[in-house]
Amino acid sequence: MTEEGKKYENFSEWYNEVIEKADLTDKRYPVKGMNIWTPYGWKLMSLIDAETRRLIDENDHQEVKFPLLIPEDEFQKEADHIKGFGDEVYWVSHAGSTELDIPLLLRPTSETAMYPIFDLWVRSHADLPLKIYQMVNVFRYETKQTRAFMRMREIHFFEAHTCHATEEEAEKQIHDDLEIMDELAKKLCMPYLKLRRTEWDKFPGAHYTVGGDALLPTGRLLQIAGIHQYLNNFAEAYDITYEDIDGEHKYVHQTTYGMSERLIGAVVAIHGDDRGVVLPPALAPVQVRVIPILYGDDPALMEYCRSIVQRAKELGLRVDIDDRPDMRPGSKFFESEEKGVPIRVDVGSHELEDQEITLVRRDTGEKITVPLDELEEEITSLMDTMEREMYARAERSLEENIVDAEDISDITEEKVYRIGWCGTLRCGEGIEESTERNLLGTLYHGEEYSGKCIWCDEETDTAAYLCKTH
Repeated sequence: MTEEGKKYENFSEWYNEVIEKADLTDKRYPVKGMNIWTPYGWKLMSLIDAETRRLIDENDHQEVKFPLLIPEDEFQKEADHIKGFGDEVYWVSHAGSTELDIPLLLRPTSETAMYPIFDLWVRSHADLPLKIYQMVNVFRYETKQTRAFMRMREIHFFEAHTCHATEEEAEKQIHDDLEIMDELAKKLCMPYLKLRRTEWDKFPGAHYTVGGDALLPTGRLLQIAGIHQYLNNFAEAYDITYEDIDGEHKYVHQTTYGMSERLIGAVVAIHGDDRGVVLPPALAPVQVRVIPILYGDDPALMEYCRSIVQRAKELGLRVDIDDRPDMRPGSKFFESEEKGVPIRVDVGSHELEDQEITLVRRDTGEKITVPLDELEEEITSLMDTMEREMYARAERSLEENIVDAEDISDITEEKVYRIGWCGTLRCGEGIEESTERNLLGTLYHGEEYSGKCIWCDEETDTAAYLCKTH
């Protein structure tokens, strides 16, 4: 990354500052890693949830809510899952002063809460596919330094779980999940890599995992989604079977798809600048902010501004007006920028006299003055342009920071390296230890490659992606 500005010179400090100035979260809660959702931050998360819900509902999922507490004996049924989360769970051992017969844990994810019930819900082929999801909080004892939205101990989480009759149907669900993620990523203006994780980095209990990885301005990747093919792994542990059309009992095939509040962290990091956050138009809590430029009372100008607000609301936009009398226009502009409002509408005496409006893009700062009669058309067009160009800029940054490396000595910068890999654990561990980076896997949809394993020098047709992560 060669861009200039505090974002690139001291990312951690910049990130904390812009989140605080935008009032997306309050970190002053007395439990580390468990932050407060402020109204503005929760509105942003709720809008992302609503878009996720729309997309997943179209894929015939149904929303549920499972209890927070999981009995230890149910958690213990899947050995790989225990191994993966054993050191991260929060335990509940007492109810008041009474010790519980069976200790309970706060869900780190919901496989072990849901799957004993799936055994009751799924009886025959007529019950399949079972496709459910929930949006809940999960709890993981994060031992590393916490960071708002990116690395938390209480995490706002979306998880979809499915059961299918065959492996082929489960594989189709994986494809559907990736298409859902693609649509959401467009709204977030966030390109990402779809990487099939290595065997040692897959989700605990999964047959394989596809990670969705977004590039941050640090040159490191952040996993924003995980899609998992379980085959029968959990079904065998929890005895989830169905009776097929011939009367034979078979284990179901399962998948999951998870995302979290990390989406907000990625949006802030990718699109923000030294003036504050920059929010994608489709999902911003306030899409349009009207700011009257006046000094003293001007009833005619205020009435003109309110008419603009009304017309924007009739378009279905989230719009407000900053009519605070005790604040100068410049301070209002600055606050609008800090909060990442996509379009600012500046209205002064000249706009009133000429029946015009001045539109200001948050992402580029570009100003255009248009006739009031063209308000609806111009705002809609400008939002579409912003979404397209924000995505394109982020995509260009991702592409420019993927570098081919043929020798370990080539790996020196904070970038994403595409390397040859023979696929063995021995070479994978050697690569990771030597470079102090994570071998994140191979492109899910595959790619043509011809070269040599960067560790053992054997010929290979497999390209793997190597990068430091957040």
